[in-house]
Amino acid sequence: MTVYSAVVTTGVYCRPGCGARPLADNVRTFELAASAEAAGFRACLRCRPYRIVGSVPWDAPELVCRAVQLIIDGALDDGGTEAALAARLGWSGRHLRRMFQEHLGLTPDQLARSRRTHFARRLLDDTDLAVADIAFASGFGSLRQFNRAMRETFRDTPNALRERRRRADRLVTDGGLAIRLAFTPPYDWDAMLAQLDAQHVPGVESVDVAELCYRRVIMLDGDPGMLEVRPGGPDHLLLLAHLPYWEGLIHVVERVRHALGLDADPEALPHLASDLLLSPLPRARPGLRVAGAWAPFEVGVRAAIRAHCGEDETRERMARLVKEHGVEVPGLPHGLSHAFPAADVLADADLGSIGMNTGESVHRFARATECGQIRLDGSMSLDDLTAALSAVPGFDRTVALRLAMRLGERDAFPAQDPALLAGLRRLDPTLTEAQTAAEAWRPWRALAAEHLMAHGDAAQSR
Repeated sequence: MTVYSAVVTTGVYCRPGCGARPLADNVRTFELAASAEAAGFRACLRCRPYRIVGSVPWDAPELVCRAVQLIIDGALDDGGTEAALAARLGWSGRHLRRMFQEHLGLTPDQLARSRRTHFARRLLDDTDLAVADIAFASGFGSLRQFNRAMRETFRDTPNALRERRRRADRLVTDGGLAIRLAFTPPYDWDAMLAQLDAQHVPGVESVDVAELCYRRVIMLDGDPGMLEVRPGGPDHLLLLAHLPYWEGLIHVVERVRHALGLDADPEALPHLASDLLLSPLPRARPGLRVAGAWAPFEVGVRAAIRAHCGEDETRERMARLVKEHGVEVPGLPHGLSHAFPAADVLADADLGSIGMNTGESVHRFARATECGQIRLDGSMSLDDLTAALSAVPGFDRTVALRLAMRLGERDAFPAQDPALLAGLRRLDPTLTEAQTAAEAWRPWRALAAEHLMAHGDAAQSR
């Protein structure tokens, strides 16, 4: 957990490691930068805490965690309300606000505004985008709203903030818009790239091992774009975005962060590394993260196909599916050619070319997603999501839980997965089941499962 320190006498809050040395009696701590701002503190000009992304307290209630994720995904942008957000989670707006105040020290609207202003401040530092473009790229509905929020958060106008940026902040590229994706080290980009390569969708994604670069095609309101991610520095990756417009860029960046597992809770690693059984794995590979998903539906379709065939055949059928039903995007390099088809397209498409049983699984999954029976936005509990997925042909509990891992369910644990069991037996040959041992790894069992599966896969590849 990132803990921010706020100094009562100066009204400034700092990130961990800042060189400031205030008296301990004058310091208040906050687990979110937004909470410090809601209490009236402003960001330190030296350490610039808005440049890192904090995480929700690990022991916060599930309602709060799911609401925060929906806010990150844009639930309160473009006119979204706290009442509507609460309704998606089955609660009242009043109850949601009370829970946020109790556990985070701010309201959902305050968290959403802080997220938007921090993203805008990073764009002011890193890019040469016009102020108006930054306002809409950050999810603000108007320039007036943007200017007011920036003044309230940073005590200055956007133009004045840009004039104060440091020379090293500005990112210059030959094409596209470059953005830093900060993370809390350690982070194993090589391992993440290997995960993405093993499950990439031909035509939609590509992995260049030589360049250590991941690329994919995306769609924004019907218009195509391309994203590239490569190493940037010891505490960040570099995103190069080729987009038709910058409006809503904040949502693109958040989805990339989720897909690459950049927002893992820092408390997870020491917790797992302290377990007597599991400790050799996180200590040996401290930077391993659980891969997320740019498009949850896309990952679900792959899981439906993978349930019926091997890895190589899955890749071939996914390529066939994309070529027949995806959106063609001509002129792209690196083997990229299509955007993945949407749920409403696959719900009624002729899928005979990928096999009758496979096609039925994809049909059922697409229809359940389209009608809202399966919600992939994080608003369903893990148990409800697993039950809904398991009702689809081809989705047994193990498949459902592996998909839940990629959707960001930090406590998902596919105990019957063959690779996971193989990794467990490598640690202790006497163990035949994982569920009991996994109780000690809550609430980060998904990361524990990732370590065990990587350990098991390593044994099988020898």
